[in-house]
Amino acid sequence: MFTREQLLVIAKTNPEALVDITLSLQEQVEMLTQRVSKLEKQISKNSRNSSKPPSADGLKKPKSAKKTKSLRKRSGKKPGGQKGHKGHHLEKAENPDHIIPLTVTSCPCGADHLAEEPVCGYDSRQVFELPEPKLEVFEYKSEIKICPGCGQPVKALFPEGVNAPVQYGPRFRGMLVYMQNQHFLPADRLSKMVSDLYGTSVSVATILNASARSYTNLAPFEESVISALVNSKVVHADESGVRTVKKLYWLHSASTDLLTFYGVHEKRGTLAMDDFKILPNFTGRLIHDFWKPYLKYDCDHGLCNAHHLRELVFLFEQEEQVWAKKMFDLLLDMNDFVGEQSEQLTPEQKEPWLKQYHKMIAEGWKENPLPKKPPKKKRGRPAKTKSQNLLTRFGDFEDSVLAFLHDMDVPFTNNLAEQDIRMIKVRLKISGCFRTVKGAEHFARIRSYLSTVRKQGRNILDSITAAINGNPFLPFVSD
Repeated sequence: MFTREQLLVIAKTNPEALVDITLSLQEQVEMLTQRVSKLEKQISKNSRNSSKPPSADGLKKPKSAKKTKSLRKRSGKKPGGQKGHKGHHLEKAENPDHIIPLTVTSCPCGADHLAEEPVCGYDSRQVFELPEPKLEVFEYKSEIKICPGCGQPVKALFPEGVNAPVQYGPRFRGMLVYMQNQHFLPADRLSKMVSDLYGTSVSVATILNASARSYTNLAPFEESVISALVNSKVVHADESGVRTVKKLYWLHSASTDLLTFYGVHEKRGTLAMDDFKILPNFTGRLIHDFWKPYLKYDCDHGLCNAHHLRELVFLFEQEEQVWAKKMFDLLLDMNDFVGEQSEQLTPEQKEPWLKQYHKMIAEGWKENPLPKKPPKKKRGRPAKTKSQNLLTRFGDFEDSVLAFLHDMDVPFTNNLAEQDIRMIKVRLKISGCFRTVKGAEHFARIRSYLSTVRKQGRNILDSITAAINGNPFLPFVSD
């Protein structure tokens, strides 16, 4: 740093040096200004204007700099249950398990000889209560007889699955798998819960063995769900990090309204997707968030417009891009219009929307023109701004962005995949990282089964018990 006196001396004795110093300082100021601007934009990102999850927002709710149009429309209805809606409440059971008689022996007037009077009616109240949890013990006694023909002892066969002198039944083991993989209870906490509720001690090894058995028996289910997804018309895909003790792995998902597949792999890109054998053979419409490896697959694509809306919110609120607000409103209005139709849109119906879309892109490029000449002394392409990147995507991938306009069966967003993938984050928050990769793989396959069973309206405990018995539910999806 120079003092005032030093600069005055340089100005008098060597003006050229002063010019060099000034230009150098200007360059540093410009560099620092750009760096501060970049950091401020990073700090301004949250779950409503970027792809950051809500958990990254912390305790403060993101505040909007400018009010934008909500994804939800006002229905005009009052809060609460609507007219004609059947409420849910306890109803009296026709055949109660226990009836406790209450007798009348006296009257408030003072008479105390009512015990012998005849009953003229009853008023009843019912209390729904949990019975004391208790494991039922089934003992199988196998007869032993001496064969008169050969003189050898002959013993009756035990039922299939009854292999040890003392063991837990399939429904109990199914409950262990259900609590660990549906409600994410860690094995040690689940062991304590069983002890508190049922008064029996179950080891962590028993819980893990139940999951391992389910994993093995669900291999036919996994093959079935992969085949069903390959033949589906629309599939949602997403991926998220899964931390194990040693390194970061990736949980990949592929799903529909009725099917869910999870797979764990050490890679995030196409190497993992190829191993799962879904996307390489898929020919329908793949919905995703524009992560480049998805685009390598030879199928139709649909981009998640929820991501686009969040990016547009950032550009409008933080960078004051006028075109971004217009595009934000246009996409929502377009989606509302499609939702009101009962049949596929005709070219005449789509034409005005496409004109507005192209107009918004043109306005965006006017606000964010590309430089005519690349900067000197810099190799490679000049970096594009966030607005320019989004405008390029809207232009080059128009059919994928507007897939919902061209086909009503294509959803506006990839929210289904995000909801399916969110469960792994809930599991990691509750139970922590996986101790082994094998444990993560067990969870992925079992969770695929539980999610698919839930989507198809089947009872989860009954379905996992069937899997324990080696007869898992196999999904069938009609065209």
